[in-house]
Amino acid sequence: MTVEKIIKSFQKHQVLIVGDVMIDSYLWGSTNRVSPEAPVPIVNITKQEHRMGGAANVALNIMSLGAKPIMLSVIGDDEMGSIYLDLLKKREMNDMGIVRSANRMTSQKTRVISHNQHVVRIDNETVKPLGKEDEDRLIEKLHLILSTQKIDVVILEDYNKGVLTPRIIHEVIEACNQKNIPSAVDPKKEHFFEYNGVTLFKPNLKEFVEGLGLLTIPEAKRTWMRGIQKLRSMINHKYTFVTLSEEGVLIENEGALSFVPAHIRNIADVSGAGDTVISVAALCLASKTSPIMLASLANLAGGLVCEEAGVVPISKALLMKEAVKEGL
Repeated sequence: MTVEKIIKSFQKHQVLIVGDVMIDSYLWGSTNRVSPEAPVPIVNITKQEHRMGGAANVALNIMSLGAKPIMLSVIGDDEMGSIYLDLLKKREMNDMGIVRSANRMTSQKTRVISHNQHVVRIDNETVKPLGKEDEDRLIEKLHLILSTQKIDVVILEDYNKGVLTPRIIHEVIEACNQKNIPSAVDPKKEHFFEYNGVTLFKPNLKEFVEGLGLLTIPEAKRTWMRGIQKLRSMINHKYTFVTLSEEGVLIENEGALSFVPAHIRNIADVSGAGDTVISVAALCLASKTSPIMLASLANLAGGLVCEEAGVVPISKALLMKEAVKEGL
C-alpha cells in the first residue's frame, strides 16, 4: 500500500481515546507596569480562550487526520466541565463516553501571555485516582461503546490526572484483546508496567529509561534490546515504539529493531508533538501498516507539528505532501 493510500485510509477508522482530558485556557494581555504589591507584572487582559487539552488533543489530531474520535473520560460536574462539553459540541464530537462526576473537578491549565511572552501558568485540578463509583461508570461506558460502535483502535493517553487507574487500564486492554482491537498507549512512569497485553507501547526516551530503572541512556543495539526484552517480559506487548526527541524514533517488533532519524526542522514548539505521534501510530495500527511505515509516518508528523507555535493538530494534507516528498 502506498503512503497516499495509507493516509487516505485513515478516514475509514473510528478511534476510542481513553485518558485525562483538560481545558487549556489562555489569557492574553499587555503589561505596562509592575505591581506595587509585589515585584510582579500587572497584565491587562484583552482576550480569553478555552481549548480542549490533554487526551482531548489526541482526539483533535485524530479528527484532523480524517478519522472519527470518541473520548472516554471523566470530567467534573462544574463550570469547566460544561465548557468542555460545549467545545465537544462545537467540534461535532460524540460525548457518549464522557462521565460527569460530582467527586472531581475538571482539570484546567490557564496560561497568562503578555506581549507574546508566557508569564505564568495556573493549574486548577485534582490528580487523585478515580473512586470505585466513577470507575464503574467509566467501565460501563467502555462496554457500551465497544458493543454499539465499530472501534478500529484504542488509545490510552495518560497525563497522571487519575483517570487511568490500574483497574481502568486492565479493563480497557482486556476488552480490546477480546474483540481483537489493537491498542496503543502513551504511558507515564507511575503506571508503566500496568499495560499488560497492549499492542503498541510508546514511551519517550526519558520514560523508557526511568521506567526500566536504567542507569544510562542506551547506546548500543544490544543495550536497547536488553531493556526492551525486560519490558516485554513484564507487559507482553507487541511493538515497542520509543520517541527519541531530536534523534528521531525507534521501533521494535519480534526482535527486529529499527531507528528512524528525525527530519531537519525549524523547531518552534515541541508541545503536543507526542499527541500527534501516538495519533498517527494508532491509525497506522488500524490500517495494518508495517512497523517501519508506522514509525516513519509518526516520526514525520511529530516533526511537522514542532514547526508550529503552540499545541496544534497535524494537518492531513501537509502530512500527505511531506510523506510523498520524503519518499515514504
